[in-house]
Amino acid sequence: MSTPVPSHFAPMIPLAWALRAAGHDVLVLGQPDIASSALTAGLPAVETGDFYDAVEALTARLPAGQRPNQAGRAQTGDRSPFTLVWPWIMHARYLMKDHLALAAEWAPDLVVCDPFEFSALLVGGVLKVPVVHHCWDIDPLGAQPFAMAQDLLGKRFARHGLPGTLPGPSLVMDACPPSLRGPDAASAGPVRSVRYLPYNGTGPLPDFDTAPPGRRHRVAVSLGSLTASLNGIPLFRSVVDGLEQLKDVEALVTLPGVHHEELGAVGEHTRVVEPVPLNLFLDSCAAIVHHGGTGTTLTACAFGLPQLVLPQIGNESLWAARLQEAGVAVACPEPARQDDPDVICEGVARLLTTPSYPAAARALAVEMAGLPSPAELVGPLEELAGCAG
Repeated sequence: MSTPVPSHFAPMIPLAWALRAAGHDVLVLGQPDIASSALTAGLPAVETGDFYDAVEALTARLPAGQRPNQAGRAQTGDRSPFTLVWPWIMHARYLMKDHLALAAEWAPDLVVCDPFEFSALLVGGVLKVPVVHHCWDIDPLGAQPFAMAQDLLGKRFARHGLPGTLPGPSLVMDACPPSLRGPDAASAGPVRSVRYLPYNGTGPLPDFDTAPPGRRHRVAVSLGSLTASLNGIPLFRSVVDGLEQLKDVEALVTLPGVHHEELGAVGEHTRVVEPVPLNLFLDSCAAIVHHGGTGTTLTACAFGLPQLVLPQIGNESLWAARLQEAGVAVACPEPARQDDPDVICEGVARLLTTPSYPAAARALAVEMAGLPSPAELVGPLEELAGCAG
């Protein structure tokens, strides 16, 4: 299994556990941050390349004091194929030789990867084993990244021993609920839906009361560590100030401790805690305010929560739009409105007082629960592996 980014890897972890539980050997291949995530999840791993610093990469052109969605479309909103795919084309060029050498030594029967891990296609093609794409996000590009890889990496792959046409994935596993994929969803291979099982990292049971807070509505705030690091504390402040206007709300804010002092004092019904796996406490919440990150979004959907989405970067605005279209969320993509506590207050109040939002959220959770679990897809993957060679 391989992927270029830890957040892309998290949705794949339940499948890795399912394969291990069925008696199969699983090896995670990736840069140090990927290998660390795998080891933390109890999976064998091998390191290649250097640590990928997402904060450094994103702040290189970020104006001082601005978070990405305040810096214009070039920073966040450009979802053109070239903008989204080019960094991972370069990633494949950097690591493909090492990936191929390590995979050839280990001799897999099946490769499971992030769709943007293009070096996996080289591994599958040279070793003549099937490749399975495990989607980690809502997918606006379909088969275009694969087509770009064919055009931009074909000659380089040939030099590493892959003659002819670049082979596509034998299967695409998609954890995005079908109702959110959109009417124009396409893929580079045949698609099987898989149930999203929340994996939000490891950690102890929170030291705060995880029971529902009586007559108050508990509202979770999970805007992501990356948002906080990219000049996002004013956004956290806006959300806290907006929620504190609601007298029947208890706010639970997850924020790395290094930012607590910068956030400042909060009211008696606001609690600021270190990041903790969301699946340990979301069942006590009535709603959630978040940035539209895939893991947070799908975890909230699995728990049937209405959502206020404040997108910051990449596909987060697409998640916000799809969730709003589904009646599950209030989307607020405009930076100026995100920084207005009154807008936050109004958005959360709508979620808590309009019955259609929790009803739509519960229906989406039922849809997700009805999809095949990772364990149910082990059989089809075994069939693919058995056909290899």
